Amino acid sequence: MDFPVVDAHLHLWDPTHFRMSWMDGNAVLDRPYGLTEYREHTAGIPIEAMVYLQVEVEPAYGLLEVDWVAARANEDPRIRAIVAWAPCEFGEQSRAYLEALVKASPLVRGVRRLIQGESLEFAVQPRFVRGVQILPEYGLTFDICLKHPQLKNTLELVRQCPETSFILDHIGKPDIQAGLLDPWRSEIRTLASFPNVICKISGMVTEADFRNWTTADLRPYVDHVIACFGEDRIVYGGDWPVAFQASTYARWVETLDGLTGGLSSSARRKLWRENANRFYRLELGSGSL
Repeated sequence: MDFPVVDAHLHLWDPTHFRMSWMDGNAVLDRPYGLTEYREHTAGIPIEAMVYLQVEVEPAYGLLEVDWVAARANEDPRIRAIVAWAPCEFGEQSRAYLEALVKASPLVRGVRRLIQGESLEFAVQPRFVRGVQILPEYGLTFDICLKHPQLKNTLELVRQCPETSFILDHIGKPDIQAGLLDPWRSEIRTLASFPNVICKISGMVTEADFRNWTTADLRPYVDHVIACFGEDRIVYGGDWPVAFQASTYARWVETLDGLTGGLSSSARRKLWRENANRFYRLELGSGSL
């Protein structure tokens, strides 16, 4: 990589500090992953800035999670933005939490309320829609994290929130292991028709066969999101350490770099740096090594 990179999807955690029930029994993930480990795993990759994504601590600790990450940013100022949890399903009643959230740290740029563990109807419940509609009033974006069967209803959520800036995490989590492309493919095309949505190319290896995935398995999915969203609306994300279950950090970077090698030099910079800088308002400089 001959220019600096923004990792737009970083997780950090310490299960002894915040318990996260979703990782119980996971031999790879159920341990601390902090900045020291991240630096080791990303050695040799010119990462200029990172965006922290919430990690599903218990809701009562959501604001404490922001405080904890802000302290990590004091240790490593490359953490330039935080995407935090918020109870969007409370609709208008989420305002007090959102006000507290933006006061908690100037690094808070967006919200992620996971859809993936909810019902197919969750994304179109009126109170949830309203909770997402009001995010721009607080200067907040929304990271969409779902499983591919939930894409259809999420299209309706996006349609009802034209003022909200969305970024789709993990290209919508298609079933790469099974090689399924439809209806994910058509729904991605429709999602990309909304100008307020961009796509994060991240988290793909954990939707593939953890042990046996190949570059060829990922290619049709990467090609499709680039064709649909275009060079101005695609963003790189490492999804570390979740992706570590299926790949080293370096292998994921090398794989995506190879899959996007046909892009122009300016388009590659947009994917790896510029688009994340713009979307998450990272305020980075010119970006030369």
